[in-house]
Amino acid sequence: MKKLVSAGVAALLCCTAGVAQAEVKIGMITTLSGGGSTLGIDVRDGFELALKQAGASDVKLLVEDDARKPDVAKKLADKFIQKDKVDILTGIIWSNLAMAVVPAATRKGTLYISPNAGPSALAGKACHENYFNVAWQNDNLHEAMGSHANKAGYKKTFILAPNYPAGTDALKGFKRMYQGELTGELFTKLGQDDYAAEISQIRASGADSVFFFLPGGMGIAFMKQYAQSGVDVPVMGPAFSFSQDILPAIGDAALGVANSSQWGKDIESEVNAKFVKGFKEAYGRLPSLYASQGYDAANLILSAMEKADVSDKDDFRAALKEADFASVRGDFKFGNNNHPIQDIYVREVVKEDGQITNKIVGVAIKGHQDAYASKCRMK
Repeated sequence: MKKLVSAGVAALLCCTAGVAQAEVKIGMITTLSGGGSTLGIDVRDGFELALKQAGASDVKLLVEDDARKPDVAKKLADKFIQKDKVDILTGIIWSNLAMAVVPAATRKGTLYISPNAGPSALAGKACHENYFNVAWQNDNLHEAMGSHANKAGYKKTFILAPNYPAGTDALKGFKRMYQGELTGELFTKLGQDDYAAEISQIRASGADSVFFFLPGGMGIAFMKQYAQSGVDVPVMGPAFSFSQDILPAIGDAALGVANSSQWGKDIESEVNAKFVKGFKEAYGRLPSLYASQGYDAANLILSAMEKADVSDKDDFRAALKEADFASVRGDFKFGNNNHPIQDIYVREVVKEDGQITNKIVGVAIKGHQDAYASKCRMK
């Protein structure tokens, strides 16, 4: 695979203020080709935008495509650590890839900053001082939709998700909060693109609602087929199934759907406005939650660089733990297991100026911490 060095980082304007230190090398392993590539592209673009806006000339960002394959991700991690001598790894989208890379990398002393995947295994007993997740723990947005389903008065919900770590976490999270009856529970194949059988089961189940977690192209395929099926049971899901990168492909079938997210482009803050405006100017499209997570991940690292030298792992970890940066989502802090404690919103898919997008309509859960933090030995 061809190694990519961020072009934007190479031509930055000035140095960041703070602790004088040698160049910090960051290895980004993310999905840039094939199914789910829009997720990785948005994480990369959001990350690079933060570096450009900060003028971070003391950061060298190396980017590689994992093609959504665990064995490729592991080889790239080994290369970054052993050959390129990176200080920090980041970028992985998929939880099965994270489980192939993160435990070994953190045991070797490499810092890993997750801008997306947050498998439950890494939040509880297997938490590690070198692992920080800037996005969420996998269950969180699904827990929020379980809470929303209760408030919406749903009593008989059909649930489905792909059969991989994030999928099992998703359904566990929804069930943890949901108080009604399940009329069906299915695990689909990762990367599946035909949902005729599943939709047929939903039709026959007597459900009054459907909750699904199908990120990327899987969500596009499901929603298009669901709309064509004529089944009129309302659907809901996490932001992953209704993120800005896939909404244009889903089209009007997504209008009115409720989904959960820790971020929205309409959060009123100076830093979020700067992010949304800067992203649109740089890339010619609206940012997704994946872009917001890449942006926050970079700004977390930059905030730590202002307080500590990355060569001093103890000091740098402490600086990361402080999370002394302005997050685009609003209030943000790390829990004992280095996962966020944060508000999670309910959004609705709407059409604004002819463009399909999301609008925040309420708060699902305030100051939420994941269910696995109590099992983590860290404080």
